[in-house]
Amino acid sequence: MNPNPAKPRSTTRNGVYRWVRQIHLWVGAWGALAAVLFGLTGLFLANRMGDSAWPQGKSRETGTLTIEVPADARANPKALANWLRSAYQLDATSVRGGRPEGGRVEGRDVKQPAKWSLSGGSARHSWSFDYVPGNLTAELKRSEQSPLAALLRLHKGVSGGLFWRVLQTSFAIGMVLLGLSGIWLWARGRTPKDMVFSVMGMATLVFVAALGLALA
Repeated sequence: MNPNPAKPRSTTRNGVYRWVRQIHLWVGAWGALAAVLFGLTGLFLANRMGDSAWPQGKSRETGTLTIEVPADARANPKALANWLRSAYQLDATSVRGGRPEGGRVEGRDVKQPAKWSLSGGSARHSWSFDYVPGNLTAELKRSEQSPLAALLRLHKGVSGGLFWRVLQTSFAIGMVLLGLSGIWLWARGRTPKDMVFSVMGMATLVFVAALGLALA
């Protein structure tokens, strides 16, 4: 009788390794196109400032319309959004009820009136509706974005619709799983010293340093 207790443990480890590796591959395949899209749009967004700023696409106003707002829709931003949906089939994805803004002009205190801002539409064709409480009318603006501007809006989760939001959420979860499984696979079979003096160790150092400087 020659028992070998290390064998079951080795078999278990190999099984875990195969499963983690398979999940890593599945998640990578699911998010491959998204990684290309978000990587490219991320480059444009990361370089949108400065003298050598990258183009961000264009947005042009396609029309404006002054609309009379009924009394019941002036009660609060939610009532205004419900009225726009029923009267004009405009489903607001962003509803903001701002407070009066204050400031000083030539040494005097000046207050801007409160404003309710609603917006919606698709990444390519959008609309905005600004209403100042107390007014009888408000202005509806429609805009059209260029393909690049629309893709950048999708990157930021703006006006993509429910299906895009769900898909984008799945990609975000996939990135977390991809990162965790990648770290686990990289660390497998390596000592702590190997991890420190490796690409992973260098990447961690650079990431922490850059993040610290950005948050300082």
